[in-house]
Amino acid sequence: MATLTIPEIGPKQVLVEVKATSINPIDWKLREGYLKQMFDWQFPIVLGWDVAGVIIKVGTEVTDWKIGDEVFARPDTTRKGTYAQFTAVDDNLLAHKPKNVSFEEAAAVPLARETAFQALFTHGKLQSGETVLIQAGSGGVGTYAIQLAKSFGAKVIITTSEKHFDLVKDLGADEIIDYRTEKITDKLKDIDLVIDTLGGINQEEAFSIMNPKTGRQISIVGESENTKEIIKDTNLQFESIWLQPNGDNLQKIADLMTQNKVKSIIDSVLPFSKDSIVKAHQISATNHSTGKVVIKF
Repeated sequence: MATLTIPEIGPKQVLVEVKATSINPIDWKLREGYLKQMFDWQFPIVLGWDVAGVIIKVGTEVTDWKIGDEVFARPDTTRKGTYAQFTAVDDNLLAHKPKNVSFEEAAAVPLARETAFQALFTHGKLQSGETVLIQAGSGGVGTYAIQLAKSFGAKVIITTSEKHFDLVKDLGADEIIDYRTEKITDKLKDIDLVIDTLGGINQEEAFSIMNPKTGRQISIVGESENTKEIIKDTNLQFESIWLQPNGDNLQKIADLMTQNKVKSIIDSVLPFSKDSIVKAHQISATNHSTGKVVIKF
């Protein structure tokens, strides 16, 4: 592990002593250089997009937060991330950590759950009573999307493997498709909203089971090669999104957690060390983790 100086904070920032962070696929993709065109940063780079911890310093213009507050956040996108003992966070991106939630559970939330929230509601415009298909429902984004959609009164269908059936049923899934033995094209039709976490052929096939008048598909992994051609001359809608950190959205999620309506699903918790980070990235890169991998300080 490299030793860096404690971050300086701006007038509208706080300094958080990190108690936990979590792993997201973007971490190892950035490390491997897949996102160089998007983030052409100078080294050293500190990875990490989630934080849960305690405020130990506040900027001169911060009014809503104080030293000692327990918080969590998806900080702004910079080269100084949250795989560190201290991190700077803009005050408008913070949310109060629910008292009934551990730092590890809170750290699993921000990127994955805000992504799920924005995919479902900000971009997907999900309405109560509609039917949503969530691809890979037992993953980090999927487990949160199930709970958020159910809390809003939607019918939730997910794809996953048989070993995760009990988990997703417990989270509220109304219908489950085993992607290893079943095809969505054989079992579904008139889906109002599809949350795509897989891309490729999965994204393309989903258009055939969407409501031809109102169907929307929101992808968090980019646009497939044939998507534009598939939806040409149809009423089907498609959007590829990139998470915009939002403290208000995160606080709404925190309130649901306080009410025990939403919970974190954690695959594993590892101590902060070089070996643990390597192992955590390896787990995430399999795309078969159940929920989130968390790093504890």
